[in-house]
Amino acid sequence: MYAEIIHDFVLLFAVIDPIGSLPIFLTVTRRFSPERKAQTALKAVLYSAAIITLFLVAGQIILHAIGIHLGAFQIAGGAVLFLFGIQMIFHPEQEEQEASHQEPGHDVAVFPLAVPSLASPGALTAIIILTDNRIHTIKDQAFTAFLMCLVMVLTYLIFRSAPHIYKILGENGSAVLVRVMGLIVTALAVEICIEGLAALEWVPLPPDQ
Repeated sequence: MYAEIIHDFVLLFAVIDPIGSLPIFLTVTRRFSPERKAQTALKAVLYSAAIITLFLVAGQIILHAIGIHLGAFQIAGGAVLFLFGIQMIFHPEQEEQEASHQEPGHDVAVFPLAVPSLASPGALTAIIILTDNRIHTIKDQAFTAFLMCLVMVLTYLIFRSAPHIYKILGENGSAVLVRVMGLIVTALAVEICIEGLAALEWVPLPPDQ
């Protein structure tokens, strides 16, 4: 039992990936005040937790109802993440400008922090698998939700440490880190797409009409 709990926690921590999301947080909040950074961190965690919880409760039902396979969902999310990674590599200044001068109605806590960074296609797919209605009881699913909330608390604490990390890195170090992590984000996006394609290989094609 304990081995399964540890496995699920490590899996959720890996797919939500607060460490990997930290450079994105540093980028989009680089010109924010400390108070605004704290608010953005809290909102990003709450938004992503709400999205993941929605997929925990009804993810299988929603995707099945509209006829979307998990593989296709992964590919779409991977494509969005890939485009954001490209922007981190080639136009980090543009990302900073957008973060400092947001358009009305745009909140960086929603995009790109909550989606597709924290509530990533991998995280949403993992939570659906870990709470598969055909395998897991309601009690098991509730405990998985608790583990997810624990990961989100750790994510908030990591985001709150971002200003201290930025002070250590400095202006130039932060710029280098953003570009390096942009490359890692694009590689992760490609991996997500590959996994989605592999999953779709096993989907039988509909018969010819």
